[in-house]
Amino acid sequence: MSFNNLDQLYRQVIMDHYKNPRNKGSLEDGTLTIDMNNPTCGDRIHLTMNVENGVVKDAKFDGDGCSISMASASMMTQIIKGKKIEVAMKMSAIFSDMMQGKDYDDSIDLGDLEALQGVAKFPARIKCATLPWKAMEKGVKES
Repeated sequence: MSFNNLDQLYRQVIMDHYKNPRNKGSLEDGTLTIDMNNPTCGDRIHLTMNVENGVVKDAKFDGDGCSISMASASMMTQIIKGKKIEVAMKMSAIFSDMMQGKDYDDSIDLGDLEALQGVAKFPARIKCATLPWKAMEKGVKES
């Protein structure tokens, strides 16, 4: 597959998650609730997670923002469900490295999140993509 076709596929994945977000909403019985925003661009996220015995049983998000931040939140909530907190935190570190254009540990499949790789070329958008992950990290650290 050529670079242009791959780039187009990644754009389609991002727009699909933006227009048809997975796990949008709020958990009434969430054990973690985190609100964060990116004052630079106005993106904001409300993340709720239900964590039991160190495992993310469910995760939902709400908020407003650009296609990158909302798609990232949709992808993140999908991939961390059913994972141990330690694995979710490792995924966050891997995603952060990927966003910064660093070599990253590919031992964990990031699924649709790999569609956001191109964001590394746009430093101003990295905070958009990482906002949901920073919210998840904050919630875990504060719990």
